[in-house]
Amino acid sequence: MAARTRIVVVGNGMVGQRFLERLPAAGSADITMIGEEPRPAYDRVQLSSLFAGKTADDLNLVPTGFFAAHGIGVRLGERALAIDRVARIVLTSGGGRIAYDKLILATGSQPFVPPVPGRDRSGCHVYRTIEDLEAIRASAAQAHVGVVIGGGLLGLEAARALRDLGLQTHVVELAPRLMALQVDEGGGAMLRRKIEALGVRVHTGKSTSAIVAAAAGPDAGCESANCQTGPEHAITFADGGTLPADIIVFSAGIRPRDELASSAGLAVGQRGGIVIDDFCRTSDPDIYAIGECALWQGRIFGLVAPGYQMAEVAARHITGDSAAAFRGADMSTKLKLLGVDVASIGDAHAATPGARSYVFVDERREIYKRLVVDTDCKRLLGAVLVGDAGEYGILLQTMLHGMPLPEQPEYLLLPPRDSGGTAAGTGLAALAQDAQICSCNSVTKGAICAAVESGCTTVGAIQASTRAASTCGGCAPLVKQILEAELKRRGVTLESHLCEHFHLSRQQLFHLIRAGGLKSFEEVLEKHGFSRAHLRAGAGEAADRSPTPLGCDICKPAIASILASCWNEFVLGRDRAPLQDTNDLFLANMQKDGTYSVVPRIPGGEITPEKLIAIGEVARKFGLYTKITGGQRIDLLGARVHELPLIWAELIAAGFESGHAYGKALRTVKSCVGSSWCRYGVQDSVGLAIELENRYKGLRSPHKIKLGVSGCARECAEAQGKDVGVIATENGWNLYVCGNGGMKPRHAELLAANLDKPTLIRYVDRFLMLY
Repeated sequence: MAARTRIVVVGNGMVGQRFLERLPAAGSADITMIGEEPRPAYDRVQLSSLFAGKTADDLNLVPTGFFAAHGIGVRLGERALAIDRVARIVLTSGGGRIAYDKLILATGSQPFVPPVPGRDRSGCHVYRTIEDLEAIRASAAQAHVGVVIGGGLLGLEAARALRDLGLQTHVVELAPRLMALQVDEGGGAMLRRKIEALGVRVHTGKSTSAIVAAAAGPDAGCESANCQTGPEHAITFADGGTLPADIIVFSAGIRPRDELASSAGLAVGQRGGIVIDDFCRTSDPDIYAIGECALWQGRIFGLVAPGYQMAEVAARHITGDSAAAFRGADMSTKLKLLGVDVASIGDAHAATPGARSYVFVDERREIYKRLVVDTDCKRLLGAVLVGDAGEYGILLQTMLHGMPLPEQPEYLLLPPRDSGGTAAGTGLAALAQDAQICSCNSVTKGAICAAVESGCTTVGAIQASTRAASTCGGCAPLVKQILEAELKRRGVTLESHLCEHFHLSRQQLFHLIRAGGLKSFEEVLEKHGFSRAHLRAGAGEAADRSPTPLGCDICKPAIASILASCWNEFVLGRDRAPLQDTNDLFLANMQKDGTYSVVPRIPGGEITPEKLIAIGEVARKFGLYTKITGGQRIDLLGARVHELPLIWAELIAAGFESGHAYGKALRTVKSCVGSSWCRYGVQDSVGLAIELENRYKGLRSPHKIKLGVSGCARECAEAQGKDVGVIATENGWNLYVCGNGGMKPRHAELLAANLDKPTLIRYVDRFLMLY
């Protein structure tokens, strides 16, 4: 009987796990996995989501029972210390001596920490593992200012984490722009503006020389109202500048973990990385290296998709498939960094001789796009997209497959739309069946089309069948487009059903409720939905006279919102309260830790000393964190659900009411001090703001609404970034509409000028009816 092959895998990160999944079923080999971390593989790409409410279990990539089902021996929390290539043994920190016939090194990379004095001070962290993030979270509990050293992909992810933890956040980058490897100068400038608009301070062209103890006492560099002791550290720069910090996160790139291979005498690159051939074999043909530790033709691939390709090649080669080979990988990438879409494709810097560029800049919407084409303008070489990466999927496939460009390539940036909604000369139909849509899991357009042919009709079904869009999610929009195009081609009518209980869209339901005068969920369900009785009758059973309502987390709050928009009745009435989502039900905003924030309404930001004292007493009594909001109100955070009735009882007794900081309703009417106090003010902005807020408070709508009133053209209330903005003039009021200061900022448009107050209010009434 032939001896079973002994396969040892060092590293159970994303790439090491993918290798194990690609091996044949249990029984063909004895497999042992050595993992240095205390838990099995998890999605490191989504690491920052731990600060947005997800748990380590949510990131887990290993199905329950996977190792046992595949006969894999597991050694978690154990480090491989040495390789005895003569005896074919791996020595571990747990005293293990694990024999191998084939050894796979998936040791990944480690964060690069610049060799500056003070880098090992308390409060200095790296950003790589779940344990790293737990340490950052613990340090942040007593911190106010966080600094990330490194302005690349990982650095901006770390900055997002610090901002999510509520820290005043700075990013320090040695290069003259953020993401210098991925975006050009124009894209970097736009990215910086957008990130700084989110409250993150950016310092480029800064070389860190040391990290030292900060001077004692409060420091002017800390803007937090609670910062009384001053920052713990001071970062000093080569140009003589300094930056205070409580937490410092190093995210200045990665270095391959090649020390195990190097000590075993395997060939490594001059600047690091385990040298591999096209089959992912090292200089020892029985030892393979895959992922970020591997150096192929002088290149380290720092993305997960090339690592997955290497895992596939190594698994196939070990099991006798000599046709499998690694031929390099495209390093194009699409990300959402701090809420900003950023994409880089191919030759983003136009380094190819003779390359030409098309550039589009929209400073109002803060969008930057650049196409790099060949000399003849026939082939796409690369692209940079900042602020809007909607064309990423099509542009990537156009470049990878050498698809001919339209006669006017600029249409790829500003595509004229035909009746089908696709850009002239481009589109999904032009993609070949072997076009790779999901690079993480090597899923082609043909595989997705085949899945649709076999019965998949949703993106979730496509993910389950092909694994497309199930890793980083960057290809999800393109997968959805292909799915819908295939269904349409097969004659399937695409429906926009709200849920299984209502085969109607939200807009259709709104019109039916409005026209039919329906005022309860039961009425809507009976006339236009599917009750249990309807379902049983559809199955051939007799319908009950009084069917029990059905509903779900989609249709109940949606219909509750429509009923509120149409009739504006008390949302917590007996028949309406069960429909509300958590925030509307408790008149408070649920936070990521499960507590709630309470925001009393303060019209126009004007408040009496007595009311200020009342808020302070409530905050002190219930141990709440207080913060002045961007809408000139006071947020009381940290309330437990059972405390909410007690908190509201005291606030109501003091004359407050809910500020609807959670609802699809009027949130705030922000104002400056206007002519009452300001030497530049020409009208009473505070008085008008209070009048407007009291007029429209409680008004329900399909989305939240914000207003602003500025007392002069200096615009301190930022009225032109609101749904309705009013700006005082010498002759009355200018009315601006349809602005937005949120995720996609939009400058409001002037609707009417120099209005008197009664006319202004009539205009706002009618606009809100339409809006």
